[in-house]
Amino acid sequence: MSKTKNEVIRIIPLGGVGEIGKNMYVVEVDHEIFVIDAGLMFPENEMLGIDIVIPDIQYLIENKERVKGIFLTHGHEDSIGAVSYVLRRIKAPVYGTKLTNALVKARLKDEQMHEEPKFFNIHSDSFLKFDGVQVSFFRTTHSIPDSVGVCIHTSEGVIVHTGEFKFDQSAKHLYRPDLGKMAAIGEKGVLCLLSDSIEAERPGYTTSEAVIANQLTDTFRTAKGRIIVGCFASNLIRLQQVFDAAEQNNRKVAVVGKSLKRVYDVALKLGYLHTRDEIIIPLDDIANHPEDEIVIIATGIQGEPFEALQRMAKKSHKLVNIQSGDTVLITATPSPGMEVIAGRTVDMLFRAGAEVLTANKRVHVSGHGSQEDLKFMLNIMKPKHFVPIQGEYKMLVAHTKLAHDIGLPYKRIFILDKGDVLEYKDGRMKMSGRVQAGNVLIDGSGVGDVGNIVLRDRKLLSEDGVFTVVVTINRRSKSIVAGPEIISRGFVYVRESEALIEGSAGIVSDVVQTYLQKGSFEWSAIKQDIRDQLNYYLFNKTRRRPMILPIIMEV
Repeated sequence: MSKTKNEVIRIIPLGGVGEIGKNMYVVEVDHEIFVIDAGLMFPENEMLGIDIVIPDIQYLIENKERVKGIFLTHGHEDSIGAVSYVLRRIKAPVYGTKLTNALVKARLKDEQMHEEPKFFNIHSDSFLKFDGVQVSFFRTTHSIPDSVGVCIHTSEGVIVHTGEFKFDQSAKHLYRPDLGKMAAIGEKGVLCLLSDSIEAERPGYTTSEAVIANQLTDTFRTAKGRIIVGCFASNLIRLQQVFDAAEQNNRKVAVVGKSLKRVYDVALKLGYLHTRDEIIIPLDDIANHPEDEIVIIATGIQGEPFEALQRMAKKSHKLVNIQSGDTVLITATPSPGMEVIAGRTVDMLFRAGAEVLTANKRVHVSGHGSQEDLKFMLNIMKPKHFVPIQGEYKMLVAHTKLAHDIGLPYKRIFILDKGDVLEYKDGRMKMSGRVQAGNVLIDGSGVGDVGNIVLRDRKLLSEDGVFTVVVTINRRSKSIVAGPEIISRGFVYVRESEALIEGSAGIVSDVVQTYLQKGSFEWSAIKQDIRDQLNYYLFNKTRRRPMILPIIMEV
């Protein structure tokens, strides 16, 4: 516990609540700001053309001089994917375990960061001292090793962020949690617990990874042809299980995907993955081995498997394609918004002749604790106040009910939205306002230049197409020199809609002639009038509203 008396403590989620991914939580103790995680989220269905989504960090930018550091709980994209974007705006040190920092550095190298940020490797016994606060850590079990929870020690008690966790009695040494340290933290006094909620709706305990290891081994033994494993790039426990099953069944493994290769190289170099050299082969060497000796692990551009598997099924992948007799194991649970893509992927794989095994057939377990795991964490920490984090709203509500069931009063439980400020002052925890928060959309190299208006336009174009009108005028002679020429894309087929096109051209001609006869000529007014009249006409004729683009040129 901090010896310095802390006056005000604030907890502010900038991401990771009411959604899955994009984790970022701010703990503010007096004048010091501590940022826990900086992750990304894959776009939802309506975010047309968007690559990834990151948190809005305007609040941190406005208070960048007070940011003491970014503390990373583990190496998944939902916790580290936005680090490079944050570091471009805020010069803050990064604290993470050896593997987590190495994965961030590898990502920064790919993104060509010009200035090297300060990285500090921490472990479960690290104890960091700041002006009025100390920060410590404890190991957790997750689907990637070197995962930790973060403890911020104040004079009023400890703020505990669990990171993403579960409890697995069969966990091996790289994945074993610090149960003793967790218990000691709980005995010391936890002011507020921020805990992972993703599986809060699932009863019981999360299935042990040992069950999946046995399932993979059985599948590898019985499969007749090639085995293709689709997984998230940073799911290291699954990669290790694939290597182990391949070795036990005399199969060779080829790795496909830039993200996967980056994670694989880092983890292998640091000793977080173990396999014999002869097990791994280059992809272009698979033709030199019998098909029943081949395993291919694949991910897509952003480290998720569905996009890559679809290209393989359509035989448009540059390196490997699905063929009859392949067995495909999809060991990734689709995030919200990707369920339709995942279902379509499975269908395409079956059409391509593959045997497909998905998470429903127990080739995947969650890396997050189910209800009994979450209760255990609550009981061991014994918090005075509780904030469920990392999950959709319904998951936060389910976690709230679990906390209440084990004795925590509802008045001490707070469900926060992005930007909400939870403040502890004068012995009371209460809501105390909001800060700017939301989504920043990444499209190609553009960061935040795609907003709601652009997304609305993309949605409109995707639904009703575009209707372009080109007119050339001469204001001196007050005449139309050329046009109106109508260009339709995604709205109607021009050759079969001659009456509609002629009617539209007549409307445009009338509007332009009316304005040419006026004494004054306002470009914006004539374009808006064309839009309004065409919109009314086209909707009456087709019940559709295309995007209307008037182009007027003058000679």
